[in-house]
Amino acid sequence: MTNLITGKVFILGDEVNTDINCSSKYLPGKDSVFVSTVAFEKLQPGFAKSMSKHQGGIIVAGANFGINSSREQAVHILHLMKVKCIVAPSFGRQFFRNAINNGLPIIESDISQIHANDELTIDLYHGTVSASSGLQLSVKPLPQEILKIIEVGGLLNFITQHPDWNFAA
Repeated sequence: MTNLITGKVFILGDEVNTDINCSSKYLPGKDSVFVSTVAFEKLQPGFAKSMSKHQGGIIVAGANFGINSSREQAVHILHLMKVKCIVAPSFGRQFFRNAINNGLPIIESDISQIHANDELTIDLYHGTVSASSGLQLSVKPLPQEILKIIEVGGLLNFITQHPDWNFAA
């Protein structure tokens, strides 16, 4: 994984419960690929279709993204949607850990000046978010241990590659 993530911004609001928006629990008999085509439809009609049209992008969401979500499936759906990163002021703690464990970069940041038509460039290692509008934000970088887990695609990959838990390797 490169240290720079770039992509078009897709906006969602506060308190997004990914159990409802990215789970086949509410679509019995439907597989993850199908769910990825209709994810967030109840919040924002056409959201998944728009992301698909742009070959994925960066979700910018309000407070508590992933609240009440203990399902790893939500992260798998986001990967299928080609979500490159999620930027939000805060995350549900279980979702935060599931994202890291499954190699999905997430950044906690003020989002008040990021707009739907922006293109973002995120430097995970230096803690910067730059928008095509000229906006420059400094954010607290993720710890090196978390960056390493994301870099190799998730916790299981990390453990396979580093059974001694040597983050420096």
